[in-house]
Amino acid sequence: MILVIDIGNTETVIGVFNNEKQLINHWRLSSKTSKTADECWFLLLTWCDSNRIDTTQVQGIVISSVVPSLTSVFREVSKKYFKIDPLVVSSDIQTGLEIQYDSPRTVGADRICNAIAGYEKYGGPLIVVDFGTATTFDIISEEKVYLGGVIALGVQGASHELHRLAAKLPRVELVFPTNVIGQTTEASIQSGILWGTVALVDGMIDRIKNEMGWEKFTVIATGGIGHLIVDQSKHIQKFEPFLTLEGMKILYHKNNQSS
Repeated sequence: MILVIDIGNTETVIGVFNNEKQLINHWRLSSKTSKTADECWFLLLTWCDSNRIDTTQVQGIVISSVVPSLTSVFREVSKKYFKIDPLVVSSDIQTGLEIQYDSPRTVGADRICNAIAGYEKYGGPLIVVDFGTATTFDIISEEKVYLGGVIALGVQGASHELHRLAAKLPRVELVFPTNVIGQTTEASIQSGILWGTVALVDGMIDRIKNEMGWEKFTVIATGGIGHLIVDQSKHIQKFEPFLTLEGMKILYHKNNQSS
């Protein structure tokens, strides 16, 4: 089995792939609370035991992280408890992806995973929209070249910041209001955040299309609230909730050709 650990700014998603390269289970925990390697191991072991996952069968570990402090913690878990030197995703490993970025090492590990898995599933040209702490757009050419992307404030971040900066504005449930024009403060905020995100996504994709001169291309989405936006967007064609984990699995096998 392969253990994949996707460490985001808000959540850490842990998944297990079996010998048939299928995701058999996954688990989410907060990235915000500070934990030691021993604490993380205890939580992981408890989860594995409750899901009848034998940790002794784990043959490889992949870490994709945008939080350096947690990268160190899960490296220690891998080495201390699994006796495995984990594969840490970056532009320095074998990706099979040409990264056309001024500084390839600054491309987020999750964005590399998304690009790899998205291209593997759909080919190119491709746009991957990830609805995480940030809303990111990654653009991959037909020739498997990572051309760059866009980073915008994420949906949940926008909601929290609006409440933090304007004391009288309440936090709201992230559901689409019936109408764009809200008749209550709550509905107005929901419209601004959610319909505003749809407008951002579709407008940005139109601009990318015009800039690239593409007539045919695929747009896929991933990330926590992606399922909310997909049905409202005119451009997003598919929702792949485990795209990042799939990319980590692909990168593991690419860097361990005998496995």
